Amino acid sequence: MTNLAHSTPRTDAEAALLDAAERLLVASGHAAVTTRRLGEEAGVNHGLVHYYFGSIENVMAKTLERFTARLIERQRALYAGDEPFLDKWRQAMTYLEADARYQKIWLELQAFAWSRPDLRARIAHVTEEWRVVLTEAFAQARDDLGLALPLPALVALVATFNQGMMLERQLGIDEGHAELLDWIEESLNGDD
Repeated sequence: MTNLAHSTPRTDAEAALLDAAERLLVASGHAAVTTRRLGEEAGVNHGLVHYYFGSIENVMAKTLERFTARLIERQRALYAGDEPFLDKWRQAMTYLEADARYQKIWLELQAFAWSRPDLRARIAHVTEEWRVVLTEAFAQARDDLGLALPLPALVALVATFNQGMMLERQLGIDEGHAELLDWIEESLNGDD
């Protein structure tokens, strides 16, 4: 949301458009987001979409970047805490399960970017930001837990694991998820 101390008609309109893009991506998917519909949902003139952002693709990328920045800040704070790593892992998995809005936006925009090289590069950058967070989170934990997997491989495993869980959840599939998470937790706890 817009910081009220720096609120201007432009920043208010931009925030309204990004908020509207979040809602539309979740409710209808990227294919249903048009300039006119975005303006209507935001309560602003649809011409402002191109005036402020240049293109609908840029609105989509900014929407994901803004949403991701908030979540990355939350994740970094979580992993910087003094709690044992297992407690942090549990909390991160709770966030993943509870944040269906972000999952939908993330997956919608990945699909949208597949045939748009400029947008694909921006989505890939967001992926790299998440990998940095995971690398920071797992760097010490890998050694503390005695995991033999090289850190880049561990980060890739966790990132693709989360992507797979998100994708299946969007399809209404959750078979085996709880059991897999239980097994991972037991392994991290040294119970296996």
